[in-house]
Amino acid sequence: MRIGVPKEIKNNEYRVGLVPASVHELVRQGHEVGVETNAGLGIGMSDYDYSAAGAQVLDTPQAVFEQAEMIVKVKEPQAVERAMLRADQTLFTYLHLAPDAAQTEDLVASGATCIAYETVTDQHGHLPLLAPMSEVAGRLSIQAGAWCLEKAHGGSGVLLGGVPGVEPAKVVIIGGGTVGFNATQMAVGMGARVVVLDRSMEVLQHFDAIFHGRVQTVYSSAAAIERHLHHADLVIGGVLIPGAAAPKLVTREHFGDMRPGSVLVDVAIDQGGCFETSHATTHEEPTYIVDGIVHYCVANMPGAVPRTSTFALNNVTLPFVLALANKGAKQALLDDPHLLEGLNVHRGMVTYEDVARDLGYDYVEAGKALATA
Repeated sequence: MRIGVPKEIKNNEYRVGLVPASVHELVRQGHEVGVETNAGLGIGMSDYDYSAAGAQVLDTPQAVFEQAEMIVKVKEPQAVERAMLRADQTLFTYLHLAPDAAQTEDLVASGATCIAYETVTDQHGHLPLLAPMSEVAGRLSIQAGAWCLEKAHGGSGVLLGGVPGVEPAKVVIIGGGTVGFNATQMAVGMGARVVVLDRSMEVLQHFDAIFHGRVQTVYSSAAAIERHLHHADLVIGGVLIPGAAAPKLVTREHFGDMRPGSVLVDVAIDQGGCFETSHATTHEEPTYIVDGIVHYCVANMPGAVPRTSTFALNNVTLPFVLALANKGAKQALLDDPHLLEGLNVHRGMVTYEDVARDLGYDYVEAGKALATA
């Protein structure tokens, strides 16, 4: 198979779809890989590193898309990239379609087979291709929140861990999944007071056992969220409904009871955000303020640490890239029900139920779409 790796063009996105070691493995198994020039510079990998691994270095994104049967990326294709997709191509990347009507419309129109990292599952029902980026984003959320709390950045001027004689910041983490767990590790390590809210008693029991009483665990309800927002310095939104738009758990009405200069970090922003006032920001302009509350809503948070993020992502995506290349997309999808869960769009059909529901498309079950197309 001919595989294409374009340079990412989203604002301040420095990750890359394949590292040279992954290219080497694909070439070793008989595939051709075309990599856009300078695609790996953000992770410290030169064109020479890719050519030494067996890739053909191509001068333009057009050249990458023209020769490729499968495109491997990190972030959702931007409009100029979507315009280059063809019906005979497979796209394998993060998509986050539910809050992105324009992207969904273009992918449907392209006729391409579009597989989303974030909805591929494993035998336990987990999301293995989302997990490493959720780990990174969870840890970064505390770093970003601590930065935003500094007065010069609009915050209340509170040091996350405090100092002897001065109480530390209160960090409220909504959602005890991968993002929430990693955010908790960082916040506890920095000495903050941490409250974790979740609706799973199993999750709350796990936090209690792991952190030995250093974290306050609370069953999540509207009343509990409102109560803990009142004294919060930093709020992390880490809720996730796979493939669907995130629920709005913090509203503008809550701000009146919050401390001016408090910070909201919305890690769910790729799925539309879990705060009512959230809208996507960039690493270039990461924050804005609403009613005195600082919002950090960067839609590609792991892009801030592209080397760590890219290698972590390749560790989990490479087996699926190899399966798609070795078997062809259709057979690989039919052979693996977990990969099949990643199929969001195929030949003009929306094949992920939550995306179809949220955006008003007819839903076609993935297996049926493959059989009829």
